Formats: sequence, structure tokens, C-alpha cells
Amino acid sequence: MLQNTGREQTVPPIPLAPLPAALHVTPRAAGAPEPLGRLGSLEVHLANDAKDVRRAQRLRYRVFYGEMSAKGMSARLLRRDADEYDEICDHLLVIDNIGARGLNREPRVVGTYRLLRQEVAARHHGFYSASEFDIAPLLTRHRNLKFLELGRSCVALPYRNRRTVNLLWHGVWRYVLEHRVDAMFGCASLEGTAPESLVQPLSYLHHFAAAADDWRVRALPLRRVPMAHLAASDIDPRAAWRDLPPLVKGYLRLGARVGDGAVIDHRFGTTDVLIVLPVSHIDQRYIAHFGAAAERHAA
Repeated sequence: MLQNTGREQTVPPIPLAPLPAALHVTPRAAGAPEPLGRLGSLEVHLANDAKDVRRAQRLRYRVFYGEMSAKGMSARLLRRDADEYDEICDHLLVIDNIGARGLNREPRVVGTYRLLRQEVAARHHGFYSASEFDIAPLLTRHRNLKFLELGRSCVALPYRNRRTVNLLWHGVWRYVLEHRVDAMFGCASLEGTAPESLVQPLSYLHHFAAAADDWRVRALPLRRVPMAHLAASDIDPRAAWRDLPPLVKGYLRLGARVGDGAVIDHRFGTTDVLIVLPVSHIDQRYIAHFGAAAERHAA
């Protein structure tokens, strides 16, 4: 680890992204799951049945195993990314209806998020993130709050733009309000399993985006990889910000912060950090844009 050079340290501001176009809620079609929002041919809604979940799993497989470095024989045989948590989670889907209406074609799932509420986790396997991070102290410190775990987020390559991510977060916000969620958390991934190749972004997150003590979650001791490879004064903030994945940037813009220590996930070929986002910490600009009661349907 490089030592502090003694130069004055200033925390670089986290830039806010421009706010994209407004969303509009669409009427529910007979027999179809109720959409949470719509933008052009894209709609966001919760999975309605096991078939919808399988469609999300196929998208996850294409992204995690086809484009990235995930490994697993069963997934490759099934051509789906699936685990025991899929049965207890809610699944948020962005679908593209182009070519589907009137042609008896299945709308294409182009984005997904997996959502696990605290009360559901407590009745089953616990939280997925607990295999990498020590979640229990966070829940104990905030025992009167309701937590939501976010995970398995991905978007199909042609749809990786602000519109699709906009719809995903619109759906998350609607879900948070409906279930009176107080705080969100989950693993966020940087691609690659060699921390020495992630020195700038990991050090940036450690020094400039660390959660306050009462919200900080530490990596499990046997899996913990240090993040502070550089002193704060040795970081190039612009270069480090460029190297962060878009999803992590999005979390930080919203008001999220990161835990203490990273974890190498060899199965998915990633280096994971723990993101924590109390609803009370969400940037008010985004609250106003979504609508405090989701009444404006803008994101």
C-alpha cells in the first residue's frame, strides 16, 4: 500500500447524472401483470409467474456467462443463471414489446433486478450478501428499519442506456414505497478477480465513498480483500471514477455508500463491494424527480 504523501486531501464530489425523460404509467391489459411504468416500447413490472422468472434467468445467463466470466456447469447446461434465492425473491423485469403485440410473440426481457425483503429472507435462507459480508451487525443496529436486498442486476447489451436503467430504478422506487422499505443494500461488482488491477477504483471507494460507521458493513474476515491500495492523496479521482462500473456510479449518485473491504467472487469473475443506501439518504433531486409518492412517474 502506498503511504500518504502529506498533500492536502480533498474529497471529489460525486457527479450527478442528467435527469432523463419522464415515464408514464400504462393501463393494465387484461390478463397481463400490472406495469409499473412505460417508456416507448419498454415496460417495467414484477415477474408474474415461474415463466417470467426463467426469462430473467436466461437474460442473466447471457450477460454473466456469455459476456462476463461466470463459471458453472449446471448454468451452462440449463443456459440459465439460477439459484435457490430465485424462488423466494421478487423479480423486476424491463420488457420490450416491439414485435410482440398482435403477433403472439413473447415480449423480450431486456433488464432485471432481484429483490429480497428482510421478512422473506428471515423465513428462508437469509440474505444472499451474507455469504460475503457480515450483514448481522447492520440489521442489529437498525432493528426498527425494514431492509431490501438488491441483486442480480443486468441489462441486455443493446439496451444499456439511461432509458432502461431509468425504468429499472423507477420500478425499484415503486417497490420501496409499496413495501415501506427503509434501506437497501447489496453486492455490486467490479469485473475481474485481481485487486491489483482495480487499485484506483477500489481506493476511491474506500476513501471517498465509505459508509458512515452506523451503516458500514464489513467483508467476512476469511474473504476480506483490502480496498485502500492507495492513499487518498495518490488517487486520480477522474480516472478512478471512469473505471467504476456504471451501476456503481448510479448507486453513488443516488446517495449510496460502500462497506469496508471487498470480496473476490471467483464463480462470477468479479470483485464485490457492499453497497448500502438508506432511503433517507437518497439525493433529494432524484426523490423529487421520481415523486415522493411515485405520483409523477419520472426518473
